[in-house]
Order: sequence, then C-alpha cells, then structure tokens
Amino acid sequence: MTEPVLEPRDVPPRAVHALEQAGVHPLLARLFAARGVREAEELDDGLNRLLPPATLRGSAEAATLLADAIEAGRRICIVADYDCDGATACAVALRGLRMLGAAPDTLCYVVPDRAVHGYGLSPTIVDLALPLRPDLLVTVDNGIASLAGVAHARQLGIDVLVTDHHLPAVEGERVLLPEANVIVNPSQPGCGFESKSLAGVGVMFYVLLALRAELRARGRFDAATQPRLDALLDLVALGTVADVVKLDPNNRRLVAQGLKRIRAGRMQPGLLALFTAAGRDPQRASAFDFGFALGPRVNAAGRLADMTLGIECLLTDDSARARELAQQLDAINRERREVEAGMREQAEHLLVQLAPEGEEQDSPAAVALYDPEFHEGVVGIVAGRLKERLHRPTFVFARGQDGLLKGSGRSIPGFHLRDALDLVSKRAPGLLLKFGGHAMAAGCTLSEADFPRFAQLLVAVAQEQLDAAALQRRLPVDGPLPPQYFDAPTVMALEAQVWGQAFDAPLFCDEVQVVAQRLVGERHLKLRLRVHGVLRDAIWFNHVTPLPDTARLAYRLALETWQGQQRLQMVVQAQG
Repeated sequence: MTEPVLEPRDVPPRAVHALEQAGVHPLLARLFAARGVREAEELDDGLNRLLPPATLRGSAEAATLLADAIEAGRRICIVADYDCDGATACAVALRGLRMLGAAPDTLCYVVPDRAVHGYGLSPTIVDLALPLRPDLLVTVDNGIASLAGVAHARQLGIDVLVTDHHLPAVEGERVLLPEANVIVNPSQPGCGFESKSLAGVGVMFYVLLALRAELRARGRFDAATQPRLDALLDLVALGTVADVVKLDPNNRRLVAQGLKRIRAGRMQPGLLALFTAAGRDPQRASAFDFGFALGPRVNAAGRLADMTLGIECLLTDDSARARELAQQLDAINRERREVEAGMREQAEHLLVQLAPEGEEQDSPAAVALYDPEFHEGVVGIVAGRLKERLHRPTFVFARGQDGLLKGSGRSIPGFHLRDALDLVSKRAPGLLLKFGGHAMAAGCTLSEADFPRFAQLLVAVAQEQLDAAALQRRLPVDGPLPPQYFDAPTVMALEAQVWGQAFDAPLFCDEVQVVAQRLVGERHLKLRLRVHGVLRDAIWFNHVTPLPDTARLAYRLALETWQGQQRLQMVVQAQG
C-alpha cells in the first residue's frame, strides 16, 4: 500500500478563540474548530437540543397510525434488517411500543435471512409474516425501495408503515416510492428534516417520539407521567455508530446521550453482556466500542447465522439469557474473522492479476473481485478492507443460494457508488438485476456470466470520474500534539467525546526520532520514539516494514492497562 498524503486540517482561529472563551479545553477547541464547530452551542448534547420530530415528514401520520393500532389492539409486526442498525431499530421499536401501551401479545417481528431472502420487505417476507397474522407491518431500516413487497402486503389487506433512511429508487427523473400507508424517511422528497444522516434506528426513535406526543394529546398520559423514551438511547447510539452514518450535530447528541447512560450503568442487559463478551469497560464506553466491538458482534449474526440471535440479545431483560446470547454472538464473530481472513488472502491473490505487488498506483481506477469460495455474508467487510488498502472503489461478489452473484461495494470520496451503478445499468440494460445503496456503500445482483462485463464497466465509469488527485489517498491530521498534553487526562478527555464518521477522532502528526524498533507478535512494530525531546512508547499494528531514523508519523494516543498499571502510548496510523 502506498503511504497516504498527510494533510493538516484547517483550523479557523476565530472559531478556536470563541470556543476557548466559552470554556472549552484549548486542545478540544482546536480539534472541534477543525471539524466545523463554530460556537459552543453546537457542543450542547442535551435532549432539548434534538431536532423536533414534527419536522420529519410523515412522523405525525405514523404516530396516528400507530396510536390507532395500539388503541384497537391490532397486531403490529416489525420487519427488521440483518445488520446492527436494523437489529437495534427492531429492538427500539418493540421496546418503545410496549412502553407506550401496546400489549406484548400484539407485537412480533420478522427478519430476513441474508442468504435466503435478500434485503428488504419483499413479497416473500410478507408471506413469511402471514402466520403471525399482522394487521400492520412496520419496516425498520428498509422498505423505501420495497415497491413489490408493500404492494403485496396492501393487496392482502395489511397496512404498511415504512421507516427507513436509504435513498428511494429512481427511474429516469422520477422517484419511485412504495404505496405504503405512511413513509417516514429523511431522504424522501419533500422532507425538511435537517439531519439527512439519521440511521434507521434514529428514524424509528423519532417515530416513537411523535407517537408519544400523539398519545399525550389523546390524554393517555401527561408530560409528568409519560414514558421515558431516553431509556432507549443506548440502542440508538449503538445502531447509529455501527451503521457509519455521518455524525452531524443531531446524531452526535443521540450518541452522546446513549454513552452517558451506558457509562452510568443504565443500559439494556444485552448491551452490558456484549461489553463483557468484548472485554470492554462500559464505564469508559466510547463510540469506538460501538463501531469496533459491539457492532461487529451483532452484525456477525446477520452475516453468518441468523440475526434473530442479535435481536433477541437486545430485547431480553433476563441478564443470564443476555450473557448466553452475547457469548454466542462472540463465537460467531470469531468465526466471521476467520472467514474474512481467508477471503482477504484469496482477494490479494486475485489483485495480483490486476496490478503486480508494489504497483498499486498503476492499479485500475476501481476494483471488482469474485471467487466461487467467497462467503456472501462477509463481502461488504472485505470490500471495505480492500478499499482502505488500495484507495479504490471496490466491489466484492459471492455466489448466492439462487446462483446469482451478490456484490457489496465501498467507495472513496468523489465517487458516488449508487450513482455509478445507475450509470452502469444505463450503459448495459439488464446487466444489473438489482442495485441500491448510498454514495459510499452500495450493493447489486447480477449473473455470474456478466461479472467480467460489470468489472469492465465499473472501471470505465471510475476512470471517467476520478482523476489522479482523487485516486491519491489523503489522510487529514491535526498537526503536532503539544508536549503538555501527552498525559492520561488528555486521553480520557478525548475518549469522552463523540467521534466517528465525518467527525473523525483526533489524529496527531509529529516529526520523530526512532530510537528502537522491533517486531512483536510477528506482525506489529513496537517502537521507542523521541518526540519533542521526550522518549515515548509507540506501536504500529499490522505493520512490519522498519522505519528510518527520522520519520513523520500520524498517530493517536491510547491508554493501555498492563498488570494493573496504566501506560500511555502512541498508536501509529500512517507515515508521511
């Protein structure tokens, strides 16, 4: 992998001054200003600062539909998705509806099997739900593109509420929306909700807020006695971070509130069990834990097994049952890592055919890989890993149970992946049997015989849209870390903040002298560095190439606990 260009972030001095004057720590003021924060009010994570539900199109109509259903004792079936966002959204929906008065025996859920049913509310999933005798289907994290499934449900006399955050399907200039009773989706035309980046679980949480307001207006309770829906924010925070949506101010508030509850010990038993299974301390919970410890364990169920395991873990109030399910999810996640490692190794062999080792700069503008042995549940992860290594839009395909190839793609800045698929489909009508997604992540289905043609067309589109500058990986950095902040309180202050997609965790950059270096565990570089005249410990995970005597390194700070002692070290991310 070629080293990235380290690009110092722009730090507007006026914003730094304004934040410092408002009492923000000087280092944090610099970091926040570099991420677009201009005044301290933007850092207020109070619940009263959340965007109002009334501005989310369809939320009032959804509230009326659900309130009528609850009062009439109608059966409500949640149609979930097989990723962490979908699982948390399902748990939030069922827990929230119970809190707001729905009888438990009127609530149920179905979740597609990735390999058998595919994604979304298909006619097959409607039929799967029929034995549960639903009067109302509520989709979470899916449904906006489920035209056939919604139509099938309505023909059977079943009402449908779509809650989703994905982009709707487009035919020419026309946006195609399902004929649901109500649609709640910040990405639908005509929605003025300011946060277009709500995750699926965030959309469902907002629907519950609107439902509570509707029930309050109907006299079911008043402001003093109404159910506390903030009890669900631990789940909202997990799903939001795990789905890698943009952490705009509204999403940061949702995540911050969830983290506060977890650190205070107020969380669902399933989340506590997942923290334990992952060996993480909930009292020091961070967004990093959601993205790299809890989220992958929940996601593993949908990738290799049955997402029912993940949903049940989030739904149970029995601590022993939660621990049992979390241990099962942990075991599945270990299996997922083994499958992924094998696929990545095979992918590297396939890449040699595209560009010889050491010549990634000459590799195609986009990459599409397929092997008959690839596992459908892990293609997205492998695509993401390869995209990071190569800095190229990357698709990885596996053969589904129906014999068709199911591909998952990840992109780089400047290349809208869903729009690229749309262009491919226009240039080769009928090639893509199904496709959808976002700018940075998308999926598609095609026949095995058409894979070479797809790969060729994807590369052609990427060559047209990406110039040499876009194909050069760039890593934004926060400049040198002042020596007085090399300490544990700084690490703890940084860990207490909400970092994530589009609000990146701090990455400092310094010129260092390499005093000593050695390999540990055969694949990690352990370093002793001189930084600003002081010796520091550092490690570069999964890096074996020795460093020169002096180097410019990008790193983050971490506190490691070893034999009961805390130790500060630099975790190197890149050399520039």
